[in-house]
Amino acid sequence: MKKLLVCALALLAAGAVSVRAADAKATWAASCAKCHGEDGKGQTAMGKKNGAKDYTDPKVQDALKDDAMIKAIKDGVKEGDKTKMKAYGDTLSDEEIKGLVTYIRGFKGK
Repeated sequence: MKKLLVCALALLAAGAVSVRAADAKATWAASCAKCHGEDGKGQTAMGKKNGAKDYTDPKVQDALKDDAMIKAIKDGVKEGDKTKMKAYGDTLSDEEIKGLVTYIRGFKGK
């Protein structure tokens, strides 16, 4: 009985992770891809204009810290009075933002 309960809990946890990953992919497609690209390379017209980083580059990934990505997603990115990336802290939950960070990490080396 204990083994069955442990297996059931493991399956529920795995399902929750899969749903969260799917949600992050959908959020990326809806809110991020227009600048960062579906592939995370930042080679869109807006991405090139605003200097979007190539998230597939291991050196870029290694230089990025999760806390800095969370702050950028929540608060946006400004350079002087120019907004380079709008803030999503009012529209995305902390869990959704963390899911995006994990999704971004998945671009490394692709």
